[in-house]
Amino acid sequence: MTVTVSSILVSIVYVAVLRWAWRVLNWVWFRPKKVERCLRQQGFAGKPYRLLFGDWKESSDMLKEARTKPIGLSDALLPRVMPFLHQLVKDYGKNSFMWVGPKPRVNIMNPDQIKDVFMKINEYQKPSHPLLKAIACGLPSHEGEKWSNHRKIINPAFHQEKIKLMIPAFYESCSGMINKWEKLVSIDEGSCELDVWPDLQGLTCDAISRTSFGSNYEEGKRIFDLLKELTDLTVHVIIKAIVIPGYRFLPIPSNRRLKAIDKEIKASLNALINKREQAMSAGEDAKNDLLGLLLESNFREIQEHGNTKSVGMSIEDVIDECRIFYFAGQETTTVLLTWTMVLLAQYPNWQARAREEVVQVFGNKKPDFDGLNHLKVMSTQAS
Repeated sequence: MTVTVSSILVSIVYVAVLRWAWRVLNWVWFRPKKVERCLRQQGFAGKPYRLLFGDWKESSDMLKEARTKPIGLSDALLPRVMPFLHQLVKDYGKNSFMWVGPKPRVNIMNPDQIKDVFMKINEYQKPSHPLLKAIACGLPSHEGEKWSNHRKIINPAFHQEKIKLMIPAFYESCSGMINKWEKLVSIDEGSCELDVWPDLQGLTCDAISRTSFGSNYEEGKRIFDLLKELTDLTVHVIIKAIVIPGYRFLPIPSNRRLKAIDKEIKASLNALINKREQAMSAGEDAKNDLLGLLLESNFREIQEHGNTKSVGMSIEDVIDECRIFYFAGQETTTVLLTWTMVLLAQYPNWQARAREEVVQVFGNKKPDFDGLNHLKVMSTQAS
């Protein structure tokens, strides 16, 4: 009897190991090769799949090499920023694919094909990754009816009349940075060399904190600092996971820190939201920051449907939308401002025209919404 039980246990373990080995082999080799054949049959071209790593190592090496070389203001940017993709399109054409580990990434540049993908939202689902849920959340990650409902609730917060009320907060953030730069210039006798990127990052973070959380600005700034750290750690873990399968499950400091940050962000946002909801329930007016406007719109939507909470956003949904305020606005705005300053430095005549227009419209007054609409030269540069 003992021999029989032992034999059965050994057989079960043997079958389990074989099944696991087959799944791993299918994941790292058979499935990628099958997908590669399908892509080539559909007219896509690219490098042959290489076991486990795909094109990741070559792409990483090309990026490191590109960043070691100096770049001039008139040089092409794509070979510097995305050298592997640039070379891929040159070698294989506009319909190409590359390998991110055992998964292909398809590149299409034909406008009709791109339009087709965006129109067929049920056929082309948004990609998901367990780690990306912490940073790729909120409205951009939703599909179908949930996307429509959330879009309807969020839209009122971005109406023109609401944005007007946020201009003093933007002015406050900009003034802080300009005052800092003026002090640096005065210390160095009228001129100094300055890396504007960190300050512009600080400016956008400060402005988003003020417009998102209003009087809770300091706490909001702390949340956004944590979100930045969370983003950096998430990218680090995802890259490592391409090389080391299961990396995100390892009990190492970076993974523990990732979970701790996510937990702290949720707790802080939850406390802020609960505090606002209690104030609104007590009859207080909603604040004119993004969080207040979002909660007001959500509360109105629920009331319009007979206090059916399922039609509105849950606390978790509101937390995700607060996260996306940061992710949608921080990096994009910083890059836009930095690139605008680079172009203004290249073309002093446009810089002079912009300054003259601002002085003509505002003089020594604080900027206001109506005046901003008269800045034609500035609007041209920003677009």
